[in-house]
Amino acid sequence: MLNQQTITFQKAIEVVESFPEEQQEVLIDIVQHRLIEQRREKLAQNIKKARNEYVGGKVRRGTVDDLMKEIL
Repeated sequence: MLNQQTITFQKAIEVVESFPEEQQEVLIDIVQHRLIEQRREKLAQNIKKARNEYVGGKVRRGTVDDLMKEIL
């Protein structure tokens, strides 16, 4: 590990490029899966928030025209 030093994006790329090809592919796979999990978690949080707002009566229905009338 890099002793918790702050490294630049370019340095990170250089480090990854120094890995053997197979390790680079494994790293890409790991990063892609982690990004997918982060997106899923964020989506789950948004769904939970929306459900809570719906249950709390903070959600209204209407058309875009209804919304525009209310804004103006």
